[in-house]
Amino acid sequence: MYRRSLRSLLKRLEYAPVWLLMRAMALLPRPLARAHGIFIGYVAYLILPRLRRVGRRNLQIAFPDKPERERNRLLRGMYVSLGRLLAEFCLFPRYNRQNVEKIAVYAGFENFEQAEQLGKGVLLLTGHVGGWEIGSFVHSIYGHPMNIVVRPLDNPYLNQLAEDFRCRFGNRLLGKQDFARGLLAAMHKGETVGILMDTNMTPPQGDFVPFFGVLACTATGMARVAMKTGAAVVPAFTVWDDKLRKYRVLFEPAIKLVNTGNTDADVLTNTALFNKAIEDVIRRYPDQWLWVHRRWKTRPPGEPSIY
Repeated sequence: MYRRSLRSLLKRLEYAPVWLLMRAMALLPRPLARAHGIFIGYVAYLILPRLRRVGRRNLQIAFPDKPERERNRLLRGMYVSLGRLLAEFCLFPRYNRQNVEKIAVYAGFENFEQAEQLGKGVLLLTGHVGGWEIGSFVHSIYGHPMNIVVRPLDNPYLNQLAEDFRCRFGNRLLGKQDFARGLLAAMHKGETVGILMDTNMTPPQGDFVPFFGVLACTATGMARVAMKTGAAVVPAFTVWDDKLRKYRVLFEPAIKLVNTGNTDADVLTNTALFNKAIEDVIRRYPDQWLWVHRRWKTRPPGEPSIY
């Protein structure tokens, strides 16, 4: 009982400064909130050397031909992007259908609409690019709530706070522990599910397909569900537009799945197609991807660690 009470107290102490920061940011005008968020991003860049090392290694893997100076510039840009996302997330409570265009606008919405009209469900293939939290939030405000696959935060108080923000306009969360069953159920209902597909996995949940020319252990569940249900797979990313000074929620044409009848081979082929779609967006917006994630951590048997 004592240990449980102590753990609860520590979780609350961890939650309190985050809540205070978010409340303070929420009171600021949007440009000032963004400036503060970007400042926090720069501070994180300076005080977290381990993440800098991971980011530089990932950039070296993805862009071996770029000079080191350019790769460092992209890494700093990623922290700016994260700081901007932090600020916008804190401001979620002030947005509604009347003012949502201040934060983001659609691009390629017809691609989502066409996929939805097929009636077999839509799998939004996305990644940690730009304002990934913003895309699902804005989409729900516009009248298209979705299911979001997430890993619950370790701190239950922070997890509840994040859930309240994400689900203000009807979004629903699918925990990774109930991923397969929830995903299939949503597709049978013709619903939309957003899945972040750019994180390192381990077998048997993942298998090795190329990502920036290097094998990366990648979740294969989306390919299996899409092939089983006929759901459309639509690449969807939320990127910051400097000219607009807001985000664009991009929907690209649905990916044409390979289905030769050899299920295992087709799963790998389609998963590789998904990785390619994510890679293409990262190449277009290289300073907006989460370079500090150890994407290539899991290696094929016999291969040494990349990090």
